[in-house]
This record gives sequence, C-alpha cells and structure tokens, in this order.
Amino acid sequence: MTDVSRLLDAAHRGDPHAAAELLPLVYDELRKLAAAKMASERPGHTLDATALVHEAYARLTGGRSFESRSHFLRAAARAMRSILVDHARARNAAKRGGQARRVELDPDHPAIAPTDARLEALDEALCRLAVEYPSQAELVQLRYFAGLTLDECARALGVSPRTADTWWAFARAWLAVALDGP
Repeated sequence: MTDVSRLLDAAHRGDPHAAAELLPLVYDELRKLAAAKMASERPGHTLDATALVHEAYARLTGGRSFESRSHFLRAAARAMRSILVDHARARNAAKRGGQARRVELDPDHPAIAPTDARLEALDEALCRLAVEYPSQAELVQLRYFAGLTLDECARALGVSPRTADTWWAFARAWLAVALDGP
C-alpha cells in the first residue's frame, strides 16, 4: 500500500492527522493538474495554479473520505471544475446573454482556452451529459478540467484504454450536439 493509499485509508477511518500528512504527498501532482488547466485559461485570470490547488484541497478535505488514489484524483478534478465554473459565473453575472456557443474538444489537446461564457455553457452541457451518461461525463471532466491523458483517465476510472477512447469519442459528439443546439 502506498503512502497516499495508506493516508486515504486513515482519513476514511477518521484519522484527523491524515489530511495534513496527505497534502505534501499529492501537492505536486495536484499542482501539475492545476497548472495545465490554468495554462488554458484566459490571460489575466485572477486565479493561479497555486490558488486553484489550495481551494480544491480545502474543498476535498472538508470531512470527505476517499477510497483510493483514483477516487481522490477524480474528486480533485470535480473540485477544480467547480471552482473555475463558479469563478466564471461570478465574473459573467452581469454579462449573461444566454447564447450557447460551440466548444471544440480536441482529442489530442483537451485543454483549450474557453471564454467564461463558453465555460458556463460547457458546464451546463456536462451536467446534462452526467444525468444520462455519468461515466462519460466524468471522463470529460478528467480530460478537460484535470488535463489527464486518455490512459490516465482509463486508470482513474478503472476501465480499459479502448473503453476510455470510445467514451471520449461519444462524449465529444454528444457535447458537440448539445452545445450547437438551439
């Protein structure tokens, strides 16, 4: 059992010191994920990778428990998504036009630089996808918001790389239709 798995297990059993010991072990990996995501954000963004990691970690350690390293990474991707979408919504509160725009998800480089309005549209479409196809939505979340490769996503989700590739193709097509709709 790795140190991360041991600490996640201890936190799951209620050890209050486990979360404090966990941060140094996962910080570099979370920082890389956040840096990759922030590199695709618009210039002048008020959040930076460090702030995103700290906010996400604060949300993750708020009394939650994790079963494994992949469960923790999936939760981190959700937290980062939530933080970035909340930030975009707050910034666009007065600017909403309700006009959805198409968001292209490049299979080779999922981290694109959406505007705040496009990020909100993607988030809304991703929420709708999650209702019908939760695994595919989680894959998109890991690829797009955490910047993981398809192989890393497959390991995090516990599926084969081929299944992850199929889910990615399906989710991209589904989102393209949802974002290009009326």
